[in-house]
Amino acid sequence: MPLQLVTPPIDEPVTLAEAKLHLRVDFDEDDALILALISAARQAAETITGRQFITARWKMVLDRFAGQEGMACSSESNFSLPNHAILLFKCPVQTITAIQYLDMNGAMQTMPPAHYVLDTACEPARVTPVFGQIWPVSLPQIGSVSVTFDAGYGSPQDVPEGIKSWIKIRVGSLYAHREEMSVLNRGRIDPLPFIDGLLDSYKVPFI
Repeated sequence: MPLQLVTPPIDEPVTLAEAKLHLRVDFDEDDALILALISAARQAAETITGRQFITARWKMVLDRFAGQEGMACSSESNFSLPNHAILLFKCPVQTITAIQYLDMNGAMQTMPPAHYVLDTACEPARVTPVFGQIWPVSLPQIGSVSVTFDAGYGSPQDVPEGIKSWIKIRVGSLYAHREEMSVLNRGRIDPLPFIDGLLDSYKVPFI
């Protein structure tokens, strides 16, 4: 997926204190390790779900604007996915900061915000020109179109508890088993099947 992280999040969904409480750790020697595990678990959860948890800025790079045939929405359905819609596969989208493109002279242009509309009611979010507008003609060259947008639930307290619980459980596993393989001396141990299910309802559908 042609997504580039422009501005990373400034916080983690789970604080060091919350992770240490879950781990039942009351000393400070492993703080740096636990912080690193929180970040690793968060990145894994974002990859699995297709979401951004704490607000960050992303850029989606495209070779061209979506198809311009049939720029009107379907009249046969209350909801449609027009072929000229751009889908933003990093949710939840908050706002678009810029849509830019190379024109036929190779100069970078920025579309006026009044010329396009963002629908965040669905996931992935949809972007189309407003009624009466069309996508501009871009240079037929790879990477000639980009959409820069902010995504995320907001601050740590806005992240759903199911996601936070998964992160804390994954941090616990990583903290207890710090190598690639673990030798078990007391018989077989099976993973709890419901753990990854905590993220199921947050996975963004790839239409």
